[in-house]
Amino acid sequence: MATPMSSPARTPTRFSARSALVAVATAGVLAVGTALVPAPATAAPSAPAPSTGAPAPAAPAETGVTEDLRSGDSGEQVTALQERLSELGYWIDGADGEFGLHTEHAVIALQKAAGIGRDGIVGPNTREALDEGVVPSATTSEGTAVEIDLDNQLLLVVSGGEVQQTIHTSTGSGEPYEGDDGSERIATTPTGTYEVFREVDAWDPGPYGSLYKPKYFNGGIAVHGYPSVPSQPASKGCARVSLGAMDWLWDNGHLDIHTTVVVH
Repeated sequence: MATPMSSPARTPTRFSARSALVAVATAGVLAVGTALVPAPATAAPSAPAPSTGAPAPAAPAETGVTEDLRSGDSGEQVTALQERLSELGYWIDGADGEFGLHTEHAVIALQKAAGIGRDGIVGPNTREALDEGVVPSATTSEGTAVEIDLDNQLLLVVSGGEVQQTIHTSTGSGEPYEGDDGSERIATTPTGTYEVFREVDAWDPGPYGSLYKPKYFNGGIAVHGYPSVPSQPASKGCARVSLGAMDWLWDNGHLDIHTTVVVH
C-alpha cells in the first residue's frame, strides 16, 4: 500500500336482511355472556426507546444451527449457517454446505457486529447472535456509500441509510513502520469522508506489496483484496478484504469512481 497523503380502497359489504338479524341476535348473545366481565384496559402506546448506536437486531428466527461449527466442516448445519448469514446481509459467496474462508469471514463479521470473540468459530454466543439477527447500523442516512467502521473492523455497503452488505475487513494497525523514504510512520486509516478517485483492475504493485484490484480513496489508501485478512487491524492504512469480496465489490459497482467512502 502506498503512503497516505493528507488531504385497498375497500369494497362496501352488502348485508341481506337475514344476515343483519343473525348479526343482531349474535351480538345480543355475546353481550349477555360477557356483561359481568369488565373490558380490558387499553394500554397507552409506549414511547420509542432512544437510539444507543448499538447494532440493530433483526427479527429472531429459527436458524436450524444447533451445533458448534468451524472451518473445514460441511453438511446441512453449515448450509443453514450460510443461509442465515446471507439473510442478515453478511457477504458470503453462496450456500454450498462447505465451511471455507468466506464463511469464516462472514462469521467473524457477525462476531464483530455482536461484540463477541472474533474467532470465526460458531459456538453458543455466535448462535445466539444468529438467532437474534444482529446486524450493524449505518451512519450515513441518504444516498449510497461505502462505510469503513474502524472500531468494529467492518466494511458496510449502504443505500438510503440501510446496510445492504457487511464485509469483514482489516485496516491500519496503529503500529509504527518504516516508510519507503526511510522515515518512521504510524499505520493508520484516517477518518473522514472521501471519494474513490482511482482504480486498478489488476494486481497493483506498490512499495509494500501488490494490492488486488485497489480502489483508491485517500492518497495511497485503498480498499483492496488481499490474501490475508485477520480479525484485527493489520494493514498500513488500507482496508483489506478477501479477493472474492473485492471481485464482488467490483462486479456490483459498489466502489465505482466517485463513490463516497466514509471512514469512522
